[in-house]
Amino acid sequence: MTLRALLPLAQSARFSLFMPFKALNLSEPVLRGVQAAGYSDPTPIQLRAIPVVLSGRDLIASAQTGTGKTAAFALPVLTRLGAHGRAPRVLILEPTRELAAQVETAFRDFARFTDIRPLAVFGGVGYGLQRSELKRGVDVIVATPGRLVDFLKTGEISLRDIQILILDEVDRMLDMGFLPVVKDIIARCPKERQTLFFSATVPPEIAAVASFALRNPERIEVGINRSVNASVNHAVYPVAHHQKFELLEALLAKTEFDSVLIFSRTKHGADKIARRLKTANHSVAVLHANRSQNQRIEALAGFKSGKYEVMVATDIAARGIDVAGISHVINYDVPENPEDYVHRIGRTGRAQAVGDAFTLVTPENASDLRDIQRFIGQKIPELKLEGFNYAPIVAAPERPPEQRGQRGGGGQRGGYRGGPGSGGQQGRGSQQRASEGGWNRFGGEGGGRRGR
Repeated sequence: MTLRALLPLAQSARFSLFMPFKALNLSEPVLRGVQAAGYSDPTPIQLRAIPVVLSGRDLIASAQTGTGKTAAFALPVLTRLGAHGRAPRVLILEPTRELAAQVETAFRDFARFTDIRPLAVFGGVGYGLQRSELKRGVDVIVATPGRLVDFLKTGEISLRDIQILILDEVDRMLDMGFLPVVKDIIARCPKERQTLFFSATVPPEIAAVASFALRNPERIEVGINRSVNASVNHAVYPVAHHQKFELLEALLAKTEFDSVLIFSRTKHGADKIARRLKTANHSVAVLHANRSQNQRIEALAGFKSGKYEVMVATDIAARGIDVAGISHVINYDVPENPEDYVHRIGRTGRAQAVGDAFTLVTPENASDLRDIQRFIGQKIPELKLEGFNYAPIVAAPERPPEQRGQRGGGGQRGGYRGGPGSGGQQGRGSQQRASEGGWNRFGGEGGGRRGR
């Protein structure tokens, strides 16, 4: 058979792998972008959301983190846009600079065979480059609210031609701190538009607040709204407060990891953990809001490239980074809000890979742990590190409700079938075993007060 005769067969074989995406009525240039990006089969959220977005209906979509939500709106949006236009037609609001940059990169990748121009607009950097790109003309603006408002005030961005408005990580975007500015931005968009909300968690109270922006939206929930991604094995490690860092070092020494993301509640705490890990000869990056934008970019790029084996971050990274190959997440501090637990440990086990997540829990965290377990609808396995010289753990008094967080509460008990870590799976290469006893010595697994 001649080479000319073989060519159609080769082309057919090349596109056969992407027939599932082709069946979703995406445009040919976008399908080529999907292929170049290395995607094969659509994820469940993509299968369900793409037809809705293409239809022009409003949408509230929730799915576990790491399941492909960005492509679920990027691919149909690019298909609907078709070609480059004169003014911005799509606005995507993001809660963090890192997430805005990542979503813009995804749009550029998927749109590489089109002339559509996306632009990320966020603070922490100068206005010059963003201003010059706006003058050249863009179709898609991916923005954090603060910098977007700056450009709206100067008239350098107009939203009068916006056809599609997307709020990503909607539960955080509509948190009380963002709500006034988000309402102002939405009011500047045409009433006749498509509005899409995407997030890993959409609590009922947040969905109710968001109703002012939506018209008869379709609702899609893939998996359980408050559950942990099934590809993540997660566990808690009880420890006395003064031994937390010692246990962290021991876990790193006994765990076979590729890269580790460590979460701290505070910026000062993240800096302190990073300094101590550097002293112990770990290569460490730091990511939090007090770092300059150049420092944040360098830290994230170094972590992605493997220059840094460990990144210590605040919750700015819980939703703001998508790094392939994060094998482990360690919550050095228990998150204040139960939904942040889902987002934090969702940084590993992404794109159907397997990951491990450990949480260091002191007696003072007993109430927070109970709230998390209620939120995700399962008891998190409790492990002890073999060979570690544990100090006695003394139960702490229950904190009054007014000293605890105000959000979350009330997970779907019993809705999580099977589930990660339900049998106490061990982290790869680590010497761990399920501990005896349980949280009863910290005041009992049940009976804590709700209403975070």
